[in-house]
Amino acid sequence: MKRVAVVVLEGAKPLDVGIPAQVFTTRPSMPYEVRVCGVRPGLVSGGDGLSYHVEHGLEAFEGADLVFIPGYRFPDREPPPEALVEALVAANARGVRLAAISTGAFALAATGLLNGKRATTHWHYSRIFAERFPEVRVDESVLFVDEGDVLTSAGAASGIDLCLHILRAERGMAAANHAARRLVAAPYRSGGQGQFVKWSVPETHGERFSDTREWALRRLADPLTIATLAQHARVSERTFSRRFVDETGYTPMQWVMRARLDRSREMLESSDLSVDEVAARVGLGSGANLRVHFRRVLGTTPSEYRRAFTRGE
Repeated sequence: MKRVAVVVLEGAKPLDVGIPAQVFTTRPSMPYEVRVCGVRPGLVSGGDGLSYHVEHGLEAFEGADLVFIPGYRFPDREPPPEALVEALVAANARGVRLAAISTGAFALAATGLLNGKRATTHWHYSRIFAERFPEVRVDESVLFVDEGDVLTSAGAASGIDLCLHILRAERGMAAANHAARRLVAAPYRSGGQGQFVKWSVPETHGERFSDTREWALRRLADPLTIATLAQHARVSERTFSRRFVDETGYTPMQWVMRARLDRSREMLESSDLSVDEVAARVGLGSGANLRVHFRRVLGTTPSEYRRAFTRGE
């Protein structure tokens, strides 16, 4: 019988709390014992209108084999409780695996245990997370990351993917598939969280080249190079490239590629155009070229994306 602790923080999101508690719930087919705890026993104010009354404090980590840190609201506003950070570090030193769901990665990263390792979190917070924890290698495209003793997952639903992954490693494929059927969930999901980001062309921190960006968005089917963009902006290519990065965080051609991929996603969702036709209309030439970039950035194929995001499919 393995012991799992799920620690509820102020502002905890109910789905993030419920997923590991339900996946690892004690039953004959699942040899796990789950304890939901807080930093201290008592009432914890959660997010989305819910609160939690927990019987256990951080002593629930004692004897645990796995600790989950569910996501919570406003992780960028203040650091997690010092008592939690110390308890997580101590648990990890005893060999306990630590798994964060969504914004729970902020609390896990505060321990320093993610330094030098890959990690992920919800795409909405990935850039803030990277700025706050520069020693962590943030991967915003995946559903979860397993670094052995520390694991992180993206948005709430990806917590299911992470839990099933842990089950596959600990109990085998049959146990993971059984749990997936019980949850009415896919044992595997293709792609990463990148496919769920509504518009990945980044917000800007300046307006000098806003007209050029708007101009480019209206001409994605045309050849767009640094030279053509700089010419429209009436500056040298070197100046344009340097200041464009300052405003967007991306090089001009990275920005153009993201814009083309986002436009292709819109077309795949809302039209019956073939993959080749979509590729031509967004300036990527061929369906083969679109597939290469789709797989590299979004971790899936145009056809799989269309099946997942088209109504009636």
